[in-house]
Amino acid sequence: MATLDANAALVIIDMQLGINHPKLGRRNNPDAEAHIQQLLSAWRRSQRPVVHVRHLSRSPASVFWPGQPGCEFQPALSPLAHEHVLEKNVPDAFAATGLERWLHARTIRQLVIVGVITNNSVEATARSGGSLGFDVTVAADATYTFDQVDLTGRLWPAEDVHALSLSNLAMDYARVVEVQAILNTI
Repeated sequence: MATLDANAALVIIDMQLGINHPKLGRRNNPDAEAHIQQLLSAWRRSQRPVVHVRHLSRSPASVFWPGQPGCEFQPALSPLAHEHVLEKNVPDAFAATGLERWLHARTIRQLVIVGVITNNSVEATARSGGSLGFDVTVAADATYTFDQVDLTGRLWPAEDVHALSLSNLAMDYARVVEVQAILNTI
């Protein structure tokens, strides 16, 4: 992986308290939060921009329904006062949030995306970023997902859902690498 620009942005998606709710089921990658913290620390040390994305759901049954504790950022990943926070209502962090404009105004062209859920908000945001011409990297071990039942009723383990989502992204939208490879470029 090539060296990251001095203004490459770390985009942390939906790392809120609600993502730990038991109703979401079994997840993969139990070390994801520790890996996100490693990247966040490196970004802060190098004074690169950090974008914290908060999901505010339109569904009252969601763990991210506004006004509930689930909407709060996880304490270890909470934004600092100078870090950018944006709120979204759909999986894609570029949709109706001003993210693209914010990045262009700062001449940011490289994005490193981490967070949840791999096959939902992470994938949607990485696809849009790649399609909009940004140089997108997804940290495979700093994202995770949950077991998922498909339309035929088949249960897919989170590990398989995660792997297929990352494979989809690697085809056309993003570079998919491990956190250590990213840290080696800072």
